[in-house]
Amino acid sequence: MKRLGKVSHYAKQGFLILRSNWAPSLNDVVVDKNLKVIGIVKDVFGPVKMPYIAVKPKVRNPEELVGQILYVDKRRKEKVRKKNKREKKGKRRKRPAPKKRG
Repeated sequence: MKRLGKVSHYAKQGFLILRSNWAPSLNDVVVDKNLKVIGIVKDVFGPVKMPYIAVKPKVRNPEELVGQILYVDKRRKEKVRKKNKREKKGKRRKRPAPKKRG
């Protein structure tokens, strides 16, 4: 778990905006101090040394998180990746054979 930053505000577009001193990867899982999943990193913008991070929240009242410190949980992302690989593996379909002409 690595500290991401403090929530500065809740944007009209539906994102929590944080200021950080490092840039996380897109789709990283964001949690609070109690390891409750808050959302997913959707955008990193601004200066390289102190970027802004846009987090798409998965909680009911994201406005209440303003002022809280959030973290990135790398372990959760690995679990999600493994789960997605298993799901994709089973859903593969073969393309139907082309129809014969003539």
